[in-house]
Amino acid sequence: MKIAIYPGSFDPVTNGHLNIIRRAANIFDRLIVCVMVNAGKHPIFSLEERTELLRRVTEDLPNVEIDSTDELLAAYAKRRDCQVVVKGLRATSDFENEFQMALINHKINPDLDTMFLTSEHQYMYLSSSTIKELASYDVDLRDFLPEAIIPDVKKRINSMKTQGGTTHA
Repeated sequence: MKIAIYPGSFDPVTNGHLNIIRRAANIFDRLIVCVMVNAGKHPIFSLEERTELLRRVTEDLPNVEIDSTDELLAAYAKRRDCQVVVKGLRATSDFENEFQMALINHKINPDLDTMFLTSEHQYMYLSSSTIKELASYDVDLRDFLPEAIIPDVKKRINSMKTQGGTTHA
């Protein structure tokens, strides 16, 4: 059985993420979408909330499992007996950082390879940071987020605005 991991912060999960999830789920027998802790980011949703949002938008994909971890990706993959990491690329600027991470992960776990999937053109400009910015201006989010989670994102952004918090990642 071929198992892959699609890691990310998913704060929140976008239509671009969902596109990569669906495409990778068609390639692998099982896909583990893993919500990761990224010390360089300040998420608006907790790890548990991001995991739940992902579960809601992938419930129609029987071979997709949603998980979360604060481990290094290479260690998590080894523990889950997985040999492939799926990474989505939006632009060439993504490639340099993702390529470096792939080399590091392979150094730590020599059995781990990385497969890059390029975003489809309509998602190349999407990022969770951009979505949070748009949401703070009350833009219609249907082209950017799965409809099932739009109310959650709007509610969180509005809550942060009333508390004086920032919506920038």
